[in-house]
Amino acid sequence: MLVATWNINGVKARLDVLLAWLDERQPDIVGLQEIKSVDEAFPRAELEGRGWHVETHGQKGFNGVALLSKTPPTSVERGLPGDTADEQARFIEGLWEFDGRELRFGCLYLPNGNPLGTEKFPYKLAWMERLERHAASRLRDEVPFILAGDYNVIPQPEDVRNPSAWTGDALYQPESRGAYRRLLNLGLTDALRATTDAAKTYTFWDYQAGAWPKDNGIRIDHVLLSPEAVSSLRSVAIDKHVRGWEKPSDHVPVVVDLDPAALR
Repeated sequence: MLVATWNINGVKARLDVLLAWLDERQPDIVGLQEIKSVDEAFPRAELEGRGWHVETHGQKGFNGVALLSKTPPTSVERGLPGDTADEQARFIEGLWEFDGRELRFGCLYLPNGNPLGTEKFPYKLAWMERLERHAASRLRDEVPFILAGDYNVIPQPEDVRNPSAWTGDALYQPESRGAYRRLLNLGLTDALRATTDAAKTYTFWDYQAGAWPKDNGIRIDHVLLSPEAVSSLRSVAIDKHVRGWEKPSDHVPVVVDLDPAALR
């Protein structure tokens, strides 16, 4: 069973790329971030016409998340709990059943937090605190749980080509990285780092300054697994080749292969 996360950076602008990748990969569940579309304008018909079930939590012009799947979820929740005043569409979560076993998949688009010194960085940290509380609640349910998406956090120096270039960026601040570590300390596992410690393992290359041809990348798209889900982990792949396609997103998909029979 394949589950995946991908910051698509505008679903209407990248629809051809998305459809080509879905045809190639055939994931069972994929979480999309930064769809930049209201629910009514999401290209649902094109995806449903190819057999995909679609759930969205959209927002005009920016943000927005979506879940695509081969089978419909049994339930869907939209919005990260903990702040009813937060109107930014950054979280959607679904519950699926596979051969009598449940799997919960949360898709998140964590705030960027830049520039430092503005209200955007405290918002990022407060959002991460809410995410930590929500993850702790889900872990208490003991249902296999995946928390995947664009975290906008570079966890370690090996997750960036040039760490010194990011010391003034919200993605690499000690507070951001500490909040990410607190998620792991709850008992979640970074799926990619559970399978490899290789450096130069990136998921994002900026459009500017020749970042892609120079392989000047960062790893900010993560898939975290609960103890009940990590027992089913087979492998993790970063579909780096998609970044070289025509009109690509600046992020690439992260794909996790799970053994559904091992979910517990």
